[in-house]
Amino acid sequence: MNRARFTEEQIIAVLKEHEAGAKTADLARKHGICEATLYNWKAKFGGMDASEAKRLRQLEDENAKLKKLLAEQMLDAAALRELLSKMVGPAAKREAVAHLQTVMDLLERRACQIVGADRKMVRYRSHRPPDTELRARLRDLANERRRFGYRRLHVLLRHEGHLVNRKRTQRLYREEGLSVRQRRGRKRPTGARAPILVEAKPNARWSVDFVSDQLASGRRFRIFNVVDDVTKECLAAIADTSISGRRVARELADVIRRRGKPDLIVSDHGTEFTSNAMLAWTQDAGVDWHFIAPGKPMQNGFVESFNGRMRDELLNETLFYDLDHARAAVARWIGAYNRTRPHSALGYMTPAAYAASITATDDRLRNPDQLRRSSVAQPAHLRQSQPVTLASAG
Repeated sequence: MNRARFTEEQIIAVLKEHEAGAKTADLARKHGICEATLYNWKAKFGGMDASEAKRLRQLEDENAKLKKLLAEQMLDAAALRELLSKMVGPAAKREAVAHLQTVMDLLERRACQIVGADRKMVRYRSHRPPDTELRARLRDLANERRRFGYRRLHVLLRHEGHLVNRKRTQRLYREEGLSVRQRRGRKRPTGARAPILVEAKPNARWSVDFVSDQLASGRRFRIFNVVDDVTKECLAAIADTSISGRRVARELADVIRRRGKPDLIVSDHGTEFTSNAMLAWTQDAGVDWHFIAPGKPMQNGFVESFNGRMRDELLNETLFYDLDHARAAVARWIGAYNRTRPHSALGYMTPAAYAASITATDDRLRNPDQLRRSSVAQPAHLRQSQPVTLASAG
């Protein structure tokens, strides 16, 4: 029979019978147990009375509870040590030490030992200036350009005359809580990509594409974008509810009259670009047109990147009431994009400034006599600050 069916008093009574001279086999048969069980009882409870056996049972229960509590405490301590080991930065450790001193009423030495912090570091107080004006201007710029990170904001601050290094701007940007919320995109397969070779001059290659949005009333409209792949300038952004192939040809002709003819235009296989009107216009204008592979938008990456910036900084941030409002907002954003927005691919120069620098460099290279005269006329330190080099694009 199972030992759990016998209390300590019953076990002591059976052992008393055995001590009185009863045989082991008879006791086992009488109480329905095996002889091994009887010997185990004798080894554990031999020489005890009922009260002592009950006290032993209580001590065993208390010991089991204490073991469980000790195991939980050890697990909690290990988890706390693991958490504190992940705590990085002096500020976080100072807060942890202060919390232990306030809530747990621990001494500073003991709290520092638990957190793993040096007492000198805990007692240190920063003597940095508050930078009130710089913080205020950084917040204003971040509110004006909500999708700009600290790098572009740093460039804007430098243009305004604030002599501050990038790490300081990054620290203030982080302390003010101005981080840009990242929009999650779908995962795309990656593979080997060959660089696109483009001559470093304006009008070497244009990229065209459409981006769509809707008005506050729910009506859809489209924006036809034309981008110079080298200077990153937006040459045209036409917003309308319907843009046909004839309209695309007419707008490109206007851009060519204003800007000059490009060496190549790249697009996808949209119906507007493959229409008879567009095919006739390319033949009449003598413009080379290149269609990317179907389902490969990365081959038209320059204008796709521009469309992403437009959607992130303008379309997702603005509520358009009507088509006129949308056209005016697009025109303002394009003006700021070309003239004031620093572009990371251009060394944080604006597209207009980069185009002007390329044009000036080309003019000097085409006229060696003017280059020699300018090098003689200018002081040495000015000649060193304007190196004659061509920046590769793509």
